[in-house]
Amino acid sequence: MSILQLTLAILKPHIVKHPISLEKIRNIILTSNFKIVKSKRKTITVDEAEEFYEDHKNKFFYNRLITFMTSGPSDLYILAKEDAIKDWRALMGPTKVYRAQFEAPETIRGKYGLSDTRNATHGSDSPESVRREIRIFFPEFDVDKWYSEEEPAFRAKHVTFSDDLFIHKASIS
Repeated sequence: MSILQLTLAILKPHIVKHPISLEKIRNIILTSNFKIVKSKRKTITVDEAEEFYEDHKNKFFYNRLITFMTSGPSDLYILAKEDAIKDWRALMGPTKVYRAQFEAPETIRGKYGLSDTRNATHGSDSPESVRREIRIFFPEFDVDKWYSEEEPAFRAKHVTFSDDLFIHKASIS
């Protein structure tokens, strides 16, 4: 088995406000063999949202996106799995919800997305994005330290799962 990859996943405010959808997406994460390295529910601040979406600053939907993403709590997860970035993006489906509904209706966005802004989820698109996005929302998390100290236990499946906290913990001896 090769080294595990990390990715950032965000379940957006309209999902967190709907417990049944939230539960179903969490089950998709678990049954797809992702390990939840970190889990946090928080309302994203305007500063965090502006930093996170800086690539979209000059796009017509930027203000709507910032307003929506700061409108209520989101669930933020650091997920681990071989090919985590590719696999999470495949589960999410196309960014544009109408495409997801017609071309990939079984994806998370196909089932739970409401509009292109309220498309249910976010997932990092590259290893560089993973590091940048984790730094914004989990500034206390050291990616390199996780790889050296915990990744071997996660890869060997020496983890326990806390349903209450929705997180896996390494069983390091």
